[in-house]
Amino acid sequence: MEVLYPHCAGLDVHKDTVVGCVRHMVGDRVTTDVKTFKTTTLELMTLSDWLSSQGVTHIAMEATGVYWKPVWHILADGEFELVLANAAHVKNVPGRKTDVNDAMWLADLMAHGLIKASFVPDEPTQQMRDLLRTRKQFVRERSSHLQRIQKTLEDANIKLDSVISDVAGLSGRRMLEALIEGQADAAALAALAHGRIRATAAEPEAALRGRVTAHHRFMLRLHLDHLDAVDAAIARIDKEVDGNVEPFRTAVEMLTGIPGISSLSAEVIVSEIGIDMSRFKTEGNLISWAGLCPRNDESAGKRRSTRMKKGAPWLKTTLIQCAWAATRVKGSYLQAQYLRLRSRRGAKKAIGAVAASMLTAAYHMLNNGTLYEDLGAGHFDQRAKGKQVARLVNRLKDLGYHVQIAPLAA
Repeated sequence: MEVLYPHCAGLDVHKDTVVGCVRHMVGDRVTTDVKTFKTTTLELMTLSDWLSSQGVTHIAMEATGVYWKPVWHILADGEFELVLANAAHVKNVPGRKTDVNDAMWLADLMAHGLIKASFVPDEPTQQMRDLLRTRKQFVRERSSHLQRIQKTLEDANIKLDSVISDVAGLSGRRMLEALIEGQADAAALAALAHGRIRATAAEPEAALRGRVTAHHRFMLRLHLDHLDAVDAAIARIDKEVDGNVEPFRTAVEMLTGIPGISSLSAEVIVSEIGIDMSRFKTEGNLISWAGLCPRNDESAGKRRSTRMKKGAPWLKTTLIQCAWAATRVKGSYLQAQYLRLRSRRGAKKAIGAVAASMLTAAYHMLNNGTLYEDLGAGHFDQRAKGKQVARLVNRLKDLGYHVQIAPLAA
């Protein structure tokens, strides 16, 4: 097999140690040198100097949790070409699993160009990604605390979530604070509701008649305080994102032109894929990386599964949410695509296809600097007008009608 990189190295990265294997090929002779380093900053600097003194040009390492990041940051300042490998793609032969063998295996794969490099964004994009991923985790935590509040209310037989949509909203917060302060009169609690709630006047009073004990008040205060802390953390993240969004502002504003994509969703998409689309050869490569295409699962000529492959979970979940929002935009191409596919393939596959279309549009917009142009709800009918007419005629014939078609007068 052809050797592409005669002077390369493989690094097996762990929490406390890094095993490095330098591989040289001079003529037909292959030599290797293996050393182990600790993951402290000084030791990693020593690792960088050792690799440089060995004349290494290309380095491969596995993406192991977050442990690869300090190694990457220090080696990225040198003259090396770094390649981050997906651990699932570079598994060693079973029965030969040692740190030294793993490092040598990575070096051998790197020498022959058999490692597919993972996408590693630049530092500003990584910082934006960390902020927005943390924000999503806090939002999930906030939802969990809301569920705990509802659980406490149910235990007290307070049916607040049955009459208002948001327990932590304006009306709900007033009622919760009054309950915690010891207010037990259902009529007085119901009077705190905003006048625009959909429930009738009698429904809030009936829902707020329960058995609230001191324990329930303590738990409600505990969860509300934690909810306030999470809200404050989310607000701090939003402020930090606004301060760091300037390099991505143009891309974010462009992506908000796609139906279903808000400013926050656009920031998440940009933080996950970056703004330089040259990292992905085609839009198909980006869709595959995001995990929005069917996986290849075929044996003996039979397709065993058409489920979407695993990909970038943070990006995929955001795009699926945006796709559901886009299907509610009337008269749009994305809504027409969803309705067209849902009848044949089901809602889940249809929404996945819409998400893939949105990511395709984002790829071309960022790659070419163009704005989004909606093709309209009638695009599919106009694209295959003859097939659409034939299908409808055949359908009427099946129902027992004789059909003659004549075009409308201009």
